[in-house]
Amino acid sequence: QVQLVESGGGSVQAGGSLRLSCSASGFTRGTRSMGWFRQAPGKEREGVAVIPTVTGIPVYVDSVKGRFTISRDSAENTVALQMNSLKPEDTAVYYCAAAGARSYGAHFFAGYWFDYWGQGTQVTVSS
Repeated sequence: QVQLVESGGGSVQAGGSLRLSCSASGFTRGTRSMGWFRQAPGKEREGVAVIPTVTGIPVYVDSVKGRFTISRDSAENTVALQMNSLKPEDTAVYYCAAAGARSYGAHFFAGYWFDYWGQGTQVTVSS
């Protein structure tokens, strides 16, 4: 069974930084594209960043380009999201995700369907 565990969330003031980390298990290392999603209160879950296994080139949603950086250590099956210059609109629950099938609960982003999820970690940015 695929398991994803996030850590590193917290509360910061606008302009601050946080680093999220995700530990993955249950599949061969490096065989699934990994990404980060977020969900703000009353809004749909949206893709934030993905690092595909094939290209290794990160893809970001426009709102975080230049501020967030996704990285992956395939050998250890971990993925991180460095978030700088945080804004109040970044406030959300952030979820680590792994690519899979287009199943119930799956979300599409950057050419992949993500259907494996971590428990989520809260990020709060005050103005």
